[in-house]
Amino acid sequence: MPPLLTQVARTSDSLPLVACTTATHTLPVTSKHQQDAQQLMKRMTTGSPNKMSIATGNYCFYYMARDNLCFLTLCEESFPKRSAFLYLEEIADLILQEMIREYGNDWRNQVDQAARPFQFIHYDPIIQRKQREYREQRPQARSQLNEDLNEIQSIMRKNIDEILNRGEKLDQVSNISNDLRSKSKDFKWGTKKLTLQARLQQYGPMVVGATLFFIILYVKIFHIGF
Repeated sequence: MPPLLTQVARTSDSLPLVACTTATHTLPVTSKHQQDAQQLMKRMTTGSPNKMSIATGNYCFYYMARDNLCFLTLCEESFPKRSAFLYLEEIADLILQEMIREYGNDWRNQVDQAARPFQFIHYDPIIQRKQREYREQRPQARSQLNEDLNEIQSIMRKNIDEILNRGEKLDQVSNISNDLRSKSKDFKWGTKKLTLQARLQQYGPMVVGATLFFIILYVKIFHIGF
């Protein structure tokens, strides 16, 4: 199934600007999902990670921050992670392109000065068209997008209870993520250092012996020449 819920909000104060759902009888978007989406938006700050996936039961929220806007979607847990973030990238491109087309260079001011919720709800058809594209995609095509996970694996994944129940700000999560990356780099450097030491112990005597051999050979040839 394609993304079931998509919201765009202003990052500075979490004001919702656009919202769209594509729920079905078998996969409904409940009021709890919508409340969770709003709460997640409110947890965002300027120091939050740019991307994150947040598990909630058999579903997963994905969000991406860009140009003082937060793009959030809800998908089935089985929906490929790479496809979810690709979807958000495409939604962001389309929304920003439409804002620039409509407001020109003043589009940022229009976002900053928006005073009422869902002030840009007229962009809803843009999201609906993109959701329809993903709904019509073959599963094989979506699964191929999931093969390249080098970047996506680095995006932090949290459980929604860890954020909402503990009142955890997403910038705190970002600090944890940065600490983990720092420790990972230290570990990798330590591993490389140990590997280098092991190779020196293994091949060092051979290198020293070979060097001495060539020095002695050079000295002998030098003396013979004179």
